[in-house]
Amino acid sequence: MEINFWGATRTVTGSMHELRQGNRSILLDCGLFQGRRSEARDRNCCFPFEARSIDRVVLSHAHIDHSGNLPNLVKQGFHGPIHATPATQDLCRAMLLDSAHIQEKDAEYLMRRRDRRKRILDNYAEATVEPIYTSQDANNTFPLFKNLPMHGSEDLGFGLTVETVEAGHMLGSVCMVLNDGRTRIGFSGDIGRANLPIIRDPQPMLPCDYMIMESTYGDRLHQDESSVLDTLADVVNRTAARGGKIVVPAFAVGRTQQLVLLLNQLVMAKRIPSIPVFVDSPLAVNVTETFRKYSNLFDAETAKMLDEDAEGDVFGFSRLRYIRDVADSKALNDLRGPMIIISASGMCEAGRVIHHLRNTITDPRNTVLITGFQAENTLGRKILDKWPEVPIFGEPFRLRAEVARINELSGHADQRELIAWLKPVAAGLKKIFLVHGELRQQQALKTVIESTYALEVVIPSRGDSFQLG
Repeated sequence: MEINFWGATRTVTGSMHELRQGNRSILLDCGLFQGRRSEARDRNCCFPFEARSIDRVVLSHAHIDHSGNLPNLVKQGFHGPIHATPATQDLCRAMLLDSAHIQEKDAEYLMRRRDRRKRILDNYAEATVEPIYTSQDANNTFPLFKNLPMHGSEDLGFGLTVETVEAGHMLGSVCMVLNDGRTRIGFSGDIGRANLPIIRDPQPMLPCDYMIMESTYGDRLHQDESSVLDTLADVVNRTAARGGKIVVPAFAVGRTQQLVLLLNQLVMAKRIPSIPVFVDSPLAVNVTETFRKYSNLFDAETAKMLDEDAEGDVFGFSRLRYIRDVADSKALNDLRGPMIIISASGMCEAGRVIHHLRNTITDPRNTVLITGFQAENTLGRKILDKWPEVPIFGEPFRLRAEVARINELSGHADQRELIAWLKPVAAGLKKIFLVHGELRQQQALKTVIESTYALEVVIPSRGDSFQLG
């Protein structure tokens, strides 16, 4: 077998790895790349292979950086099955339609801005902006989904099987091993963490010969999870005291539901004032419904809370409101604080959160609360790095709001957890390929793996190819 690395190489987005067996080709994930706008558009529009040459896709989970370019793959001619767990399928249905809608609306906005500038400026020229894919392309993708078991094996055809275990990263996420009868290739997807809210802990990995392994937090250790409630309470209390708004760019899948659960706990314990909380994301609303549907996948603690909740809903409380309508979203900008606005996207690269940031970051009473990893060159990374001025829709805005951060909610294992996850299978491995991490994180993890397990560790670049077996 041969593996070609096309995405999430020396970066954390755009997960896409092609496994070739003779004239057959399987794609592990098909994610959107996020980064500099021009580079991201070029990377996402143009695949480094013919879409119709891919026989099938196997998804590790539904996050957009792992599934988000599927509609474009279908648009360009792919028509094979897409293997994913039932929860991943349902989440993708919501997320891919939302991604297409955001692209369509952002394209419309940029075209209106272009037309205004053309009327004012002589000889103004700007290229036409088209969405990478449309809602129709997303709808054309869904009939291709085929069930992948959360625990078990599936025959992929042409002598290849896939075995899965729960990754503990998000609802429906799996780690997998692909087996042709001679060689076993492991793919971690994204490795979760023990004791996070809602999601069950990751299961031990299955034995394999080669491992494609994520490395997002390969150079750092997370703080104790018990400090999350304290940190969140402090941020809410000090911002509320100055009458400000807290804008939380949050991934609609997983992170939003975690935050709602924690805020509910803090309100019930009277540790924060009962201020309005808005989840402003149609995607998050739809995804929360999916979470309710798959409550059988919750961890024991969340299941217990669900049983004890008087209304049987851990994702709702009296001061919480879910926002679907665009007009209601815009109206939030006219309201005075204190309040909390949770909105997608998590890296501030698309969606309603950009509009909320544009209307809040110049006011020092407000707070931007970062709760997840921010890839290089994204707006979220620039805010996290506290640039004095950040670009929003191509215009500069002074960053005067407080910037706070909670790392402990990350669904990605840290260095210690990655090493522990690897331990049961390390003795049988011939080689490890580190993906889904920035180079600094990967080099640090490579050093620790080599010193701990005496294994060969490779950090592939985009386009690198390796023969396995």
